[in-house]
Amino acid sequence: MTVQPTDDLHVRAHALATGDRERAGGVSVTGPISDTLGYVVSASYSDWDGNVVNRANGERSNGRETLNTRAKLRWKASPDATFTLSGNYLNGNTTVGRPFIRMASDALLRNIAGQTQAVTMPGITIDADNQDISNNYRSRTKFSGWGTLLRSDFNIGKINILGLTSYDRFRLDDMIDVDDTSATVPAGRNTQIGAFRSRLFTQEIRLLSPGDDAFRYALGLYYANTGFQRPFARGPVFSLANWYGTTGSRQIAGFGQIDWEFVPKLTAQVGGRLQNERIKYTFADRLASTNFDGHASDTAATYHLGLDYQATRDLMVFGSYSTGYKGQTYDLTTGFNRNRALAGPVRPERSRDKELGVRAQLLERRLTFNVTYFDTDYTDLQAQTIETFADGSSAYRLTNVGRFNTKGLEFETSARLRQDLNVGAGVTYLDAKYTSFPVSQCYPLQTVAQGCTGSPGRRDLSGARAPQAPQWKGSGSIDYTPTLTDRIDGFAQVAGQYQSSLYYVAGDPETFQPAFTIVNLSLGVRSHDRRWEATAFVNNLFDERYYASLLNTAGNFGNRIATQAILPRDYRRYAGVRLALNY
Repeated sequence: MTVQPTDDLHVRAHALATGDRERAGGVSVTGPISDTLGYVVSASYSDWDGNVVNRANGERSNGRETLNTRAKLRWKASPDATFTLSGNYLNGNTTVGRPFIRMASDALLRNIAGQTQAVTMPGITIDADNQDISNNYRSRTKFSGWGTLLRSDFNIGKINILGLTSYDRFRLDDMIDVDDTSATVPAGRNTQIGAFRSRLFTQEIRLLSPGDDAFRYALGLYYANTGFQRPFARGPVFSLANWYGTTGSRQIAGFGQIDWEFVPKLTAQVGGRLQNERIKYTFADRLASTNFDGHASDTAATYHLGLDYQATRDLMVFGSYSTGYKGQTYDLTTGFNRNRALAGPVRPERSRDKELGVRAQLLERRLTFNVTYFDTDYTDLQAQTIETFADGSSAYRLTNVGRFNTKGLEFETSARLRQDLNVGAGVTYLDAKYTSFPVSQCYPLQTVAQGCTGSPGRRDLSGARAPQAPQWKGSGSIDYTPTLTDRIDGFAQVAGQYQSSLYYVAGDPETFQPAFTIVNLSLGVRSHDRRWEATAFVNNLFDERYYASLLNTAGNFGNRIATQAILPRDYRRYAGVRLALNY
């Protein structure tokens, strides 16, 4: 769905620079090679060194660097046959910095005498605004990948036959300082090194009827073959691990949907999918000198029912009921053993979703108003919990934990108040709760009084709000685009986002994120025909602090408070300029 080749030569370019050392740019060229052959070539690069400083070596962290390239060729072999070949290449890296924002005064690294915060993280002042770390190992990731897609379009009378053939490969290497300190004792040099390698081949064929008929249909077949490899090692002092796992899957599916306007303005939708999936795995634990392998298969059917009523040209109401399916899987993580192997795969997760909504345009389409109600029930929810095996032993693992429900309302509106003034807003109310989750692992430092019982510690999350699921989210914007001269327009935008409070781990007070609001401001000029544009912007205008995630790492510090934060890109206010050309 990226940019398609054009009949004339077009060049687009953009550049960005910010006051906190971000640099980015890109270019896209599209045009014809001949009357029947067109192309698109694009490339982009971005580099930001991050908003965290590692005091152990003076380097910046929590940044990223990415190179992305794409190319596409489209051949109109005949009026009824078109072939589009596209490819992409991605290469980049990130640096990882997780500052401590809270730590007990008596916390000791791995509870080792003398290994206080002042010793293990010299020069760091731990508080809610801390942006410094002290790591003696450079935590980072490296990634690269490429992919191709061949799209084949054939028209036979009014029928369109679409073929999609794709192949992708990807690799990510991750290297982490597990103790997050620069301690000189052996425990201060614990690292985690792994890789994630994947390949994916897919083939899809669709048969499509004309889109303007009262009776419309889409029928298709889908095939996918995937493979993953994961070498992993951690140590050499604590939380030891050294294993190599592989998984593979083969999926075949048939699907279809019918849209039938059986009476004027009233359209019924009926869709379904039948799929068969086979999965397999191998797991070699080099520390325990054990090897396991297994396989499983499953056939599942899902369906969709819907009804749309176009009451007027500017008012439509709709409703739908759908089922969903998330396939079975194996939990190939540290600790995989004979008990896990005998337990077999995690069962499939299934869902049932209901939606009702209204789409409306009023005042000669100057006002748009959309509202949607959704309600989804999940059964056999796949999540991490404590599992007890036949021999009485227990372990933490990914398994089926019970039921989950998410429901809410989404509101969206936009209004053109004047030819040069537009406003927009959106609000989402979300109620996401575990309806049955009787055995969940406790969060670090959770007490019996707080609901943690048994050995290993467990708690009942039934009825609890899901983590990372704010009850309210909202956004709004005001756009003003005055005409400055007969050739130049100005523009100004104020955009804001609101998010209510949430927990990053259910109920864990150390991972509580209060509500916050972020406001961004943009000012600029552009040519009337939009051939060029220059923008100055300020993101997080009021310097509002929030965290992208919070980690409770008390287990590394003698079970004393030790909380780390992952900082978002706009953790602090920053400004920059963007330039764009379009010819």
